[in-house]
Amino acid sequence: MTQSVQVVVLNWRTPEMSLDAAQAALREIEGLDGGVTVVDNDSGDGSFEKMSQAVQGWPRIAVVQSGWNGGFGAGNNHGIRQRLPDGRRPDLVYLLNSDAIPQPGAIRALVDYMARHPEAGIACSRIRGTDGEPHLTAFRFPSAAGEFEAASKTGPITKLLRNKVVAIPQPATSGRVDWSAGASMMMRMDMLERIGLFDEGFFLYYEETDLCRRAAKAGFQTHYVVESVVEHIGSASTGMKTWKRAPDYWYDSRRRYFEKHHGRAGALMATAAALGGEGVWRLRCLMQRRASGTPPGHLGQLTRHALRRQPAPVHVEKGKP
Repeated sequence: MTQSVQVVVLNWRTPEMSLDAAQAALREIEGLDGGVTVVDNDSGDGSFEKMSQAVQGWPRIAVVQSGWNGGFGAGNNHGIRQRLPDGRRPDLVYLLNSDAIPQPGAIRALVDYMARHPEAGIACSRIRGTDGEPHLTAFRFPSAAGEFEAASKTGPITKLLRNKVVAIPQPATSGRVDWSAGASMMMRMDMLERIGLFDEGFFLYYEETDLCRRAAKAGFQTHYVVESVVEHIGSASTGMKTWKRAPDYWYDSRRRYFEKHHGRAGALMATAAALGGEGVWRLRCLMQRRASGTPPGHLGQLTRHALRRQPAPVHVEKGKP
């Protein structure tokens, strides 16, 4: 049975890049039933007007305005709710970052994989940089032990906690993972109608981790598909590569994730584990007389965000499709 595919590209002040991604997606869905929805996440820089003008005459595409910048999840939710450009409900929703370009056959590989694997509610691509180097985008769910391992950066600890390390090695074959990056993510609409869309309490980061975890709890698996290759510039709209320190919303998202899935005590334990791991790492650096490389203020921010009152509820997925 033919599966219809809605591609959603979220734009925030990168109109040319978003149009490149949309054009690549249109090329890759040729021969498939579907269309592309480009969402301008209230850029306020003329992006919406520029993209609307540029796509005039393009087939199977719609440019829409979200009306407010609620972050990655909220922007993609707005696009999903628009359905296909002709108004039909899609069978599959494919999220594509504005700074990601699907390589030949990438989208069809995900569609075909989903058809062969009904247990998969989510399927994600193999991501590589513009230099051809693979990106680590296959992961285990975060845990206190994983936080301790990541912060300690110490071989014996990593070996001891090898089954808790969040980032797993690049898979050689397609198969199940806990979660993967949302830069190229295919999802069943049936699943979204059951578990809800992205939790809009996450502004940026951890939202796809949360979605995959909710999917897993409902019996839907997440799979990593090596046959689907997407080239990713990475952090073009967030500016992450130039960060000197993580913004507050990263700490807020981290806390929200741990509290939502592990409770308040579990979230505090995860933060304590991260601080303990950092202590191990700094002791190593002191003994070896080298800089730790930890961003200035990180430990203080981590502690403050863990201890302060949570201003928003942690169990809200705002709206279903």
